[in-house]
Amino acid sequence: MEVKVQNNQIENAIKALKRQLARDGILKELKKRRAYEKPSVKRKRKQQEARRRRQKTARRFSR
Repeated sequence: MEVKVQNNQIENAIKALKRQLARDGILKELKKRRAYEKPSVKRKRKQQEARRRRQKTARRFSR
């Protein structure tokens, strides 16, 4: 992954890098892999994420 710094604007380059990492899901993956997740906790988290996605799509189509 590469971000170019233009006109010595390091802050803007850092923001761009963070946006790109967030968009690619790398930050979320790093947080997830920081510690071991028990299979039961992983299953519960996946179910909650799926429920959240279903509710989000239901809200989108109910308007």
